[in-house]
Amino acid sequence: MAIKLICIDMDGTLLMDQQNISEENKSAIKKAVSQGVHVAITTGRVYNCAKLYSDDIGLKTPIIASNGAFIGGSNGEVIYNNPLTPNEVKDFLSTSKKYGLFSYLTANFGIVSTDELPEDHIYKVLNNRLKDDEKIKFKVINSIDEAFNMYPNELLKGVCLEKHNIEKLIQAKNELKKLNPELEIVSSWDDNFEIMKKGSSKGEAVSQLAKYFNLKRDEIMCIGDSENDLSMIEYAGIGVAMGNAIDKVKKSAQYITAPNTDSGVAKAIEKFVLK
Repeated sequence: MAIKLICIDMDGTLLMDQQNISEENKSAIKKAVSQGVHVAITTGRVYNCAKLYSDDIGLKTPIIASNGAFIGGSNGEVIYNNPLTPNEVKDFLSTSKKYGLFSYLTANFGIVSTDELPEDHIYKVLNNRLKDDEKIKFKVINSIDEAFNMYPNELLKGVCLEKHNIEKLIQAKNELKKLNPELEIVSSWDDNFEIMKKGSSKGEAVSQLAKYFNLKRDEIMCIGDSENDLSMIEYAGIGVAMGNAIDKVKKSAQYITAPNTDSGVAKAIEKFVLK
């Protein structure tokens, strides 16, 4: 059955260095679109950031952001929204604080945190290249209550970071899973874990898009590299793992393409869509 929807992760998949899309990837995506195929950016990043890349390619397909907690149209319309509750956020922040880990919350516009982000955070690095009206926003708040008063129904994801003590990160992740089974908890890099409300995952969001476009699973290809991509790789008719993907993703995929640094997305599209 012909592929009619391609869902593509960003970091470690579509992007070469966390910021740039190769010309080979852009060309393959545009060719697929010209043949009537829908292509959706499917990412853990916030919607406003994902939209910059989607617009850069010229896509009109809805965007899956925040690991599936939000689906937004190319003009900003809300298709699906599954925000966190105050209790879920309290469990997340108390656990990360117990282990001395840096954590923050995300909304479509950017980041909400009680502390400033480190200067090497990808959003701060990216902002150095963006125009003022494109920059990812950072809001520093004093408490969880303040965050929910300011942004009701907007807090979609929590992120916990630790670059130096990965064992501590894993311990916090496992403890939080036991503390609150109503959370989806995945990692997008080996130095983080991310929380969403139960039912929010890339796989569930792709299934929502399938209904939106009235497509069967066999008509969908998903491409990714990390744990947070696993659900959509398993859902898709054709699940594609990047050459740089973690072993768990490679074992679940039907095909392993080239690494992100070698335009593996383009190669997968050429093999399964432009053949």
